[in-house]
Amino acid sequence: MLKPYKPCKRVGCPELVRDTYCDKHKPPESRRDSEGWRYLYQTKRWKQLRVSHLLIEPLCRECAARGERTRATDVDHIRDHKGNAQLFYAADNLQSLCHSCHSRKTARENERAGI
Repeated sequence: MLKPYKPCKRVGCPELVRDTYCDKHKPPESRRDSEGWRYLYQTKRWKQLRVSHLLIEPLCRECAARGERTRATDVDHIRDHKGNAQLFYAADNLQSLCHSCHSRKTARENERAGI
C-alpha cells in the first residue's frame, strides 16, 4: 500500500510527496549518512575532551572577536571532520562557542551545503 501524499517538510514548499522532502529539498546523502559517526559524540573520550576544552577556553571565541564576554557552552569543530576520528579528536580543530554563535555557524554551513 502506498503512503498518502503530504507537503514537503521544507517550510514554504507546496510540493506534495510520499516521504519527507521533495527532490529539490532532500538533504544531501552525506548529511543523511552522518548518523554513522554520531556515536563519536557519546564516547568517554569526547566527553572528557569537551569538558577540558571548555575549562581551557571558557569564553565564546566569536563573541570575544566582537569584544564581548560570553560564557561558552558548545565545543565546535572548526573544520568538518566528516567522521574522521583523528580530526574529530584533534584539539587544534576545536573552538569554544556560546550556543547562539554555534547555531549561527551551523546554519551558515547548512545553507552553503544546500540543506
